[in-house]
Amino acid sequence: MPPIRSSHVTIRDVAKKAGVSVATVSRVLNKIDPIAPETQARVQEAIAELRFVPRAAAQNLSKNRTNVIGLLFPEIGWDNFFPPMLRGIESGCYESGFDLLIHSTHHAKSETLLRHPVGEQNTDGLLVFTNALADAEILQLYHKGFPLVLLHRSPPQSLPIPHVVFKNKAGARKMMDHLIEVHGYQRIAFLAGPEDNEDAYWRGQGYRESLTAHGLPVDPNLIRLGGFDDQIACQTVLDWLSDGFEADAIFACDDDSAYGAIRALHQSGVQVPERIPVVGFDDSPLSSLFTPPLTTIRAPIEDAGYQAVQMLAQLIRSRKELYSDQSEPEILLHTELVVRRSCGCSP
Repeated sequence: MPPIRSSHVTIRDVAKKAGVSVATVSRVLNKIDPIAPETQARVQEAIAELRFVPRAAAQNLSKNRTNVIGLLFPEIGWDNFFPPMLRGIESGCYESGFDLLIHSTHHAKSETLLRHPVGEQNTDGLLVFTNALADAEILQLYHKGFPLVLLHRSPPQSLPIPHVVFKNKAGARKMMDHLIEVHGYQRIAFLAGPEDNEDAYWRGQGYRESLTAHGLPVDPNLIRLGGFDDQIACQTVLDWLSDGFEADAIFACDDDSAYGAIRALHQSGVQVPERIPVVGFDDSPLSSLFTPPLTTIRAPIEDAGYQAVQMLAQLIRSRKELYSDQSEPEILLHTELVVRRSCGCSP
């Protein structure tokens, strides 16, 4: 009889050759139970003789591992924010030996706990971006002991779930301090982000705190929605202008809404920064190339994605101590002021 070709050899062939059960061969392959040395030797000899190559997928299943990380978005948008974040996540997955599955929860019904296409059934852990999952779903996964890392949001009920966030309030204060102290602007309009977004909330707090610290009033008429969206911001600024807008400068909660504001001003014949300066937040890739180049707050978008994956990989590999040793579960990334021409500074 010709020798069995290795591509057709199964674990049953190895078990028959070694005179043991399939379960015994599986235990030898996965090293999950002590095996008598003589039995292990027979199995190893059979494997070598038959040139058996175990399938990685089968081994992963026996260990309840998929070597896959899931990434949940509420929706895919913010065009200039997502590419660098995804680069960081992709780099982290590659270095950690994980594949990546991405799913948008945009059409999910928030009032029920759903079994998403990406979750416990096909990943070893999840990255949850902003409000992609409701608090109840996060709590359910946490109490099951499933590895989670939150990206750009804090965990509900102050649970020790690892999370990565920016120093948003400090960054917004740096920008406001620059506009007030360097340029002397006092009436500074604010294009706010989405109400349910944590980054937007803290940037708004930094805007208000800087005004208060400089003895300036917080005028609700100077705060309108930018929505992290250039179209929304553009329409908001056009509406402002039609209402007789009077402000010294516009601080947009992110760069996309800053682009929309500048577009609206240009369409209306208002020069930037000569008549109304505009500044943003994030330092997205286009910000240095925009006309005029955008003064903004640099946030480490790519690094946030990378570090979130590193945290999740560590969590997956320490499943027995899941969440128990997370004495510092928060990574708080610094932001910095990047001065360009759109605020009125010299190039």
